[in-house]
Amino acid sequence: MADQDAHTVEGRHATELPAIRWEEPPEGPVLVLLDQTRLPAEEVELVCTDAPALVEAIRSLAVRGAPLLGIAGAYGVALAAARGFDVDEAAVALQGARPTAVNLSVGVRRARAAHRAVLTEGGDPQQAAAAALAAARALHREDAEASARMAGHGLALLDELLPGGGHRILTHCNTGSLVSGGEGTAFAVALAAHRKGRLRRLWVDETRPLLQGARLTAYEAARSGMAYTLLTDNAAGSLFAAGEVDAVLIGADRIAADGSVANKVGSYPLAVLARYHHVPFIVVAPVTTVDPDTPDGASIEVEQRPGFEVTEITAARVSIGGAGGGGVPVAPLGTQVYNPAFDVTPPELVTAIVTEAGVVSPVTAAALADLLSGQVAQPLEA
Repeated sequence: MADQDAHTVEGRHATELPAIRWEEPPEGPVLVLLDQTRLPAEEVELVCTDAPALVEAIRSLAVRGAPLLGIAGAYGVALAAARGFDVDEAAVALQGARPTAVNLSVGVRRARAAHRAVLTEGGDPQQAAAAALAAARALHREDAEASARMAGHGLALLDELLPGGGHRILTHCNTGSLVSGGEGTAFAVALAAHRKGRLRRLWVDETRPLLQGARLTAYEAARSGMAYTLLTDNAAGSLFAAGEVDAVLIGADRIAADGSVANKVGSYPLAVLARYHHVPFIVVAPVTTVDPDTPDGASIEVEQRPGFEVTEITAARVSIGGAGGGGVPVAPLGTQVYNPAFDVTPPELVTAIVTEAGVVSPVTAAALADLLSGQVAQPLEA
């Protein structure tokens, strides 16, 4: 069960309010999420007391972003165990909440494996629940550490490709602290450049139809004091044509074994534009986003989102549950909608993949296999 209005937080800097945290009030453990559907208008926390509430929060995008979904999935298993619910049932529901995001499954499996291991060894349910929680907390901590390393590797790569600083970076969707246990993935690289005085401009795609760039990336950039400019997705072409983009940095929800990258829809057109205009197209994601069991881009399941996200314009708050978005219609009633949450960029359009373990470039199946086995060809540090 979730109480979406449990905490309204005022007067706090965005970076002081975590995207996710575990709490143990007297009435029992809960998972507390910063409701990203309410940003930037208001900072409201969503309190989940069971796995179904977390599943709905994931589907509604109250919690989102590949690394954070992995953390949320692990905590969701721990929550089910701590409250005495069926852990396997919760795990299956959580894994199916957003099928494209491989990190979600990774987090769920990790916490469930810890829980099962204790029971197999003769431990009691309380001990098993504690093990699941420890696994979730470890994943949370590791993601924060990975974020810092990705920022260092990514900034070093930018400085290598674009000597002299003054980077003008175009990004898509949201890849900051709202999707991570740390400061994010692609956004963390831009933030590192900003702190070193090397960021001239962050170009922020609004990211239709749910405007994660406008609502979330601009929110984080403003709070961090970065020089940023918001643009409509379809203005990116003219920006490239004007020579105003030095590099494209995006995150990823799944990277196939061959290097194909699934990310928020609109990423692939940016890769095509970048290739035509000879601009580096860089993907920043933790190693957990690389899925060796997905052989290529055609094998990636792409989530189809509800049609009302396109046929209606909604306010910052998106209703949790219900059949529609509660927004203002902008298309005739009954309009059919094609609304994929992601698109897939082939590896030949990706200049480099930056992970906490190092940088893969050129992006090939062999190079990714080496990465996963710990043999990174190009470890970089800022």
